[in-house]
Amino acid sequence: MWDSLIIGFALFSMFFGAGNVIFPPYLGLGSGSQWPLGFLGYYIADVGLALLSMFAILRQGSPTGVTARIGKVPAVLLMCAIVLCIGPMLAIPRTAATTYETSILPLTSSVSPVLFSVIFFLLVLVLCLRESAVVDIVGKILTPVLLAGLLVLIVVGVVHPLGPVSPQPLVDNVGATGVEAGYQTMDVLATLIFGYIILKSAWKKGHTEWKDQARVVAGASVVAGLGLLVVYLGLTYLGATTGSFFDLSVDRTQLVLSIVQALLGKGGMILFAVVVALACLTTSVGLVSACSDYFSGLTSGRLPYKVLVCVICVFSAVISNFGLNEIIAIAAPILSVVYPPTLVLIVLAMTGNRLKNKWIFRLAALGALVVSLVGTVGPIVGLNVDFLSYLPLSGLGFGWVLPAALCAIVGALIPRKRGAREAP
Repeated sequence: MWDSLIIGFALFSMFFGAGNVIFPPYLGLGSGSQWPLGFLGYYIADVGLALLSMFAILRQGSPTGVTARIGKVPAVLLMCAIVLCIGPMLAIPRTAATTYETSILPLTSSVSPVLFSVIFFLLVLVLCLRESAVVDIVGKILTPVLLAGLLVLIVVGVVHPLGPVSPQPLVDNVGATGVEAGYQTMDVLATLIFGYIILKSAWKKGHTEWKDQARVVAGASVVAGLGLLVVYLGLTYLGATTGSFFDLSVDRTQLVLSIVQALLGKGGMILFAVVVALACLTTSVGLVSACSDYFSGLTSGRLPYKVLVCVICVFSAVISNFGLNEIIAIAAPILSVVYPPTLVLIVLAMTGNRLKNKWIFRLAALGALVVSLVGTVGPIVGLNVDFLSYLPLSGLGFGWVLPAALCAIVGALIPRKRGAREAP
C-alpha cells in the first residue's frame, strides 16, 4: 500500500506539468454552467486515456510491448519519435520555458531566460543523476508540496468564489471542447515514457513478480487518477467563476495569474510561482530520467544513463530559450502525427495476446498514421483536405478512428503464415 502511494504521487507529479495548470481554468471559463461536462470530457481524454495506456503497459509487461506487434524496426522508430517529442524536442524544454514565463516574469524581469534555463536544468541534472532515488524524491518530497499549494488555491476559490458561474457557455460544444483540451496535453504519449521509470521503481522496491508488480502499479495509477481528479475539478470550477470578468480572448496564462492574484494577492502570486515551478520540475525530472533510461536500454548500455542525462539537459536548456509559443508551434504538427497510431496500439494492447494476427496491429496503426499525416501535412503543402471533416469524430481530433478500425478489419482478413512467429 505504501509503495503504491509513493509511486502514485510520483506518477501524479510527472503527469501534472504547468500546461495542466493552465488548461482547466480556461476550459471552465468557456464552459460556464456546463463546466462539469467540460471537465468530464477533459478528464476522460487526458487522465482516462493516460491510465488506459498504463494498464496496456502492464498487460504487455513493458512500454515497448505496446508497439512490438508492428515489427521491430517500425516499433523502434515509433518509440524513438515518441521519446524525442515528449522528451528533449518539446516537453522537457517546454517545462523550463513555461516556468520562466509563468513563474519568473510575473515577479521580476531581471532574470534572463538563459540564466534561468541553466539553473533549472542544473537542478534537474542533480535530481536525475540519483537515478535510484528519482521516484522517491518526487513522490515523498516534491509532490506533497505541489499538492498543498494547489489545494490552498482551490479551497480559497471554492469558499470565496470570484463571481457567479456564467449561465451560458462561451463555446458551441462544451463536451467536445473538453475532449480537445485533454487531447492536447499528450499525456498518453508521456505514459509510454513514464512507464519505464514506474515499472523500474516497483521492481527496485522488491515487486519482481508480474502479479505483484501489476498490483502496485495499478494502485499507483488509481492514486494518481484520484489526485488529478481533485485538482482538475477544482481548477475547472475556478475558471468557471471568472465569466463576469473575462471572455475567450484572454490568454490562458493571464487567466490563471489573474485568478491567483484575485484570490491570494501578491503572496498568492509567489505561491503560484512555486507551484508551477514544482509542477514543471517534477515533470522534467521524470521525463529526463525516463528518456535517458530508454535510450540507454536501446543501446544496451553503450550510451550510459548519466551521459544521456547530461546531453538531454544541455540540449533541452538550449531549446527552451526559443520560447514557449515557438516550441509548441514547431512540435505540434509532429505530435499530431505521432499520437494517433500510438493510441491505436495502446487500445489493441489491452487485448493482451488474444489478437494473434500482426497485420491487425500493423494496418490499424498505418491507417491512423496516414489519415493524421494527410490532415497535418496537407494544409502545409496546399492540399485540400476538407474531405477529412466528414469522418466521424473529426471535430474532436479523432477522425482517424474509423479508418484505423477499417484497416484493422482488413488486417484480420489477411491469413497468417503458418509457423510464423508473432511478436510477443
